[in-house]
Amino acid sequence: MSDFKTMKKSSSDISRLTKEIEKLNSPNSNEDERFWQPQVDKAGNGSAIIRFLPAPAVDGDDALPWVRVFRHAFKGPTGKWYFENSLTTLNQNDPVSEFNSGLWNKSDDDKGPERTQARIQKRKLEYISNILVVSDPKAPGNEGKVFLYKYGARIFDKIQKAMVPDIDDGIPEDEWPEPIKVFDFWEGANFRLTARQKDGYRNYDDSTFTAVKPVPGTDADLEKIWKAEYSLQAFVAPDQFKSYDVLKAKFLEVMGEGPGQPTSGRVEHARKTADEPRQDPTVTIDPIDEDDPDLKFFTDLAEND
Repeated sequence: MSDFKTMKKSSSDISRLTKEIEKLNSPNSNEDERFWQPQVDKAGNGSAIIRFLPAPAVDGDDALPWVRVFRHAFKGPTGKWYFENSLTTLNQNDPVSEFNSGLWNKSDDDKGPERTQARIQKRKLEYISNILVVSDPKAPGNEGKVFLYKYGARIFDKIQKAMVPDIDDGIPEDEWPEPIKVFDFWEGANFRLTARQKDGYRNYDDSTFTAVKPVPGTDADLEKIWKAEYSLQAFVAPDQFKSYDVLKAKFLEVMGEGPGQPTSGRVEHARKTADEPRQDPTVTIDPIDEDDPDLKFFTDLAEND
């Protein structure tokens, strides 16, 4: 506020504060409005067209146009939820990953209880990029705006194949597909995102890149879009991750092994490995959930449980 007179004049106007209170009390008040997701119908189907954008200006010249984040999201035998960023994102040891590695290596039975539990507790992989929403039939107000977008390994695989196409030895060289500079304003392509409900999960296998074409607008227009992008490095900054010891304590609590609770042996391996010296940056192996993540599903379960 510029000065006292302005503050005094506006003090009687409560409309702005009222709107903020309405936001807090709305069903979506906990959602980060910077993120976009396609809206789907009652059958779980939907579509939209987006454009993946270059690395944001705020992250510097050497930044990538995506970041990769590992998370754990599961309910323990206590009924409590463990929902935390995994330190393996930073190439550091993580207590849950250590425990899962122990379970995985304890038995060769792929359908045995150890590997079954490790799968339940496995890391969930997600990527985050900036996008421009080109077409959003169910929310046209989003069109032309910059958002953050979380997506899984299947969509990232489509990005990789667009940038480095698979070459079939049986096809003449002059018919090989041209690489697409997916994250480029001028030589990139729109991404037609198609969501389908399949086997109880949201599936994006039908999504495809369209023909190469520039983002419409002058250089000044594109620069405005570029500078409107959000930092991606902020999601892998150290302050986004709890310490190993804090995560271990949380994990033990969720598993029913916290202070003052009887030890059932469920996390005996976790206790043992946690007390042994760790040789950074060696990271243990943990199964990865490579399906497109819907972490909102897990947070909703945790909040409404």
